[in-house]
Amino acid sequence: MKRFLRLLPLLLSFVASLTLVSCVTEDVPADTRAGNFESLWQTLDARYCFFPLKAEEYGLDWNEVRQRYAPRVSESMTQKQLFEVLGNMICELRDGHVNLYAAHDVARYGAWFDDYPMNYSDSLERKTLGRTEDYANASGLKYRVLDDGIGYVRCATFELLFGEGNLSEIMQALAPCRALIVDVRQNGGGLLTAAQRLASLFVNEPTVGGYICHKTGAGHQDFSAPEVIEIKPFEGLRWQKPVAVLTNRRTFSAANAFVMYLKGLPNVTIVGDRTGGGSGMPFSSELPNGWSLRFSACPLLDREMKHTESGILPDVKTDITPEDYARGTDTILETARRLLAEKANGEAGE
Repeated sequence: MKRFLRLLPLLLSFVASLTLVSCVTEDVPADTRAGNFESLWQTLDARYCFFPLKAEEYGLDWNEVRQRYAPRVSESMTQKQLFEVLGNMICELRDGHVNLYAAHDVARYGAWFDDYPMNYSDSLERKTLGRTEDYANASGLKYRVLDDGIGYVRCATFELLFGEGNLSEIMQALAPCRALIVDVRQNGGGLLTAAQRLASLFVNEPTVGGYICHKTGAGHQDFSAPEVIEIKPFEGLRWQKPVAVLTNRRTFSAANAFVMYLKGLPNVTIVGDRTGGGSGMPFSSELPNGWSLRFSACPLLDREMKHTESGILPDVKTDITPEDYARGTDTILETARRLLAEKANGEAGE
């Protein structure tokens, strides 16, 4: 009896731990076809950040989506069939940051760029940059001086965080140029900090680049107050002359944010096509079967507190036509060069 009494606290502790585990896991969907469907729908319902925006833009009703897709799920379907159903459901959000990852495929929404002109060509970029010895490359930023005295910087990704030394060298090399082109077409994003650092070359004082909000609850309208995203000026040589930023629909995520930071600044002109958007900072979760779900969790707003999830309009809309491609002419680049030349000549005459 005494031995039992000594063991009683351990037994009670063990029972309590089982009860605690039960409480924690009882709401987690099981690893069944229906359970994985519920897990995906519930995760997005509680954490996805653009439901109010999507409802306003095209009438998205997430509860209606659930009712429509739930009957398509059965326990007799294969994993690939389930993946197809879930992939189609997340495409209802029309968000390039919402992806479902499995071993055999990645479900993604591509109409945000597939439905638009490409407005870019590897061959045209090569023609602009020239041979390998014609341009420099600093931490992924390719740059050179064009034959009209305009500097050109090709920024294909923000996956690398540019060092202060990299940016200082670029600014010193391009300082004699009368204007500058920053080409972020086909830039799918990367680090927001890299986008902010590149933007720091174009401000002379701390500048509001936009705002960010955070989800504070499971409700579709549960957000924190907007917090300022401040662009601090680069400590070295900064650009003071006219600059054009080249964009297309593949300008996405952190690259979209970079355009947001620069749009409206003095001497900055956005040339090309509407950007691809992707203004929600992504977050990752996991379904019971191990598939990974990525989705937009924190919305970015521009200086006017407006969403840029659907893209940012250029100041000068320009497309590359099939005839332009055939002639080997990058119409977006040439439009920027003409505009910058006019601005530079105008400033020189003042």
